Amino acid sequence: MRRISPANPVILQTSHTFNPVVRAEPTLGWPWIGSIFGTIRPLSPREVISTIGLVIKRFSVSVLCVIAAITGAVAVGTPTAQAAPSCSDVEVVFARGTVETSPPLGLTGISFVEAVRSQLPGRSVSAYGVKYPASDQFNNRLKFARTVADGVRTTQNRIKYLAAKCPDTKVVLGGYSQGAVVAGYAVHAGLDLPARYAAYDRFVPPPLPANMARNVAAIVLYGAPSDRFIDDIGAPPVKVAAPYRSRTVRYCIPGDTICDGAPVGGPNALHVLYSVNGMTLEGARYAARRV
Repeated sequence: MRRISPANPVILQTSHTFNPVVRAEPTLGWPWIGSIFGTIRPLSPREVISTIGLVIKRFSVSVLCVIAAITGAVAVGTPTAQAAPSCSDVEVVFARGTVETSPPLGLTGISFVEAVRSQLPGRSVSAYGVKYPASDQFNNRLKFARTVADGVRTTQNRIKYLAAKCPDTKVVLGGYSQGAVVAGYAVHAGLDLPARYAAYDRFVPPPLPANMARNVAAIVLYGAPSDRFIDDIGAPPVKVAAPYRSRTVRYCIPGDTICDGAPVGGPNALHVLYSVNGMTLEGARYAARRV
């Protein structure tokens, strides 16, 4: 596979569930980053998230994004929580990754929201962090399925709320890692659970009403588990409904074992670089062209 720079991404048509897929080489501008992250043992989710601290110290851009997001408006909660909405031109609805810091958006979401704002001068951009556990309790599959379903339902409810109360607001849906699965399932075409997981069927939210598609302008996913990863854990494939496929993009750093097609296993340190390697800006540009 040809590797490319996120500064000049190429959209690759593939047979994967998500189309198109952007594969990009992390070009961080610091030669030492390859030696640190090039070969590293798989880490537990909590270990991976803890490496964010090191990354943030080395990349001041993430600190600036955090400060900007803290001073900006971030909506959290259920659709009924806002009685008198103030409708923005664009709203980013973003689901954070597993045990990711800085909820509800997470660091990747914060970076993405600020990048979207930078690409839409003169237009108001609000942010909604999907409130869900983003649990790492993978050994308790029933409990984990419930947390994902909660995230999917909350995401769908927010889209429905905006369609009803702010019909002119364009929604940019995004997610990172587990949150990318949540976002993908939120616009699913129907989830077919494997027979051995029939007990989970009652947790599966139905697809969004067809007329919601006109409100969702773009879907941007970072580090989304690959089709093989999803199949290895026995989860239903993420089938984005037809109206959303042409406006969906997925970013994966080569070597990120969660999204690059490797067998199921723990993430490595590459998986935490999406907030700082330029891909959130590329995703923001993709979204800005569609709102």
